[in-house]
Amino acid sequence: MRFPHRLNPETPTMSDDFSETQANVLIGTTEKMIDIWNRLSAEKQAALLARFGTQENALAALVTTQLVAPAKP
Repeated sequence: MRFPHRLNPETPTMSDDFSETQANVLIGTTEKMIDIWNRLSAEKQAALLARFGTQENALAALVTTQLVAPAKP
């Protein structure tokens, strides 16, 4: 099976659009969210798991919320 995105060298890849600075921000934000997760009570973790299904999905929601939140002055 051929993958169309590999056939066209002009098709941008994630690495073309994602800078090292952006990656570092994402990694830092993710580390903060994992720290926050670990500090949550078992009840809060359970509520997030019930809502999002998996810890990965819950963390993704936390990270996304952090990334789209307005910057604090």
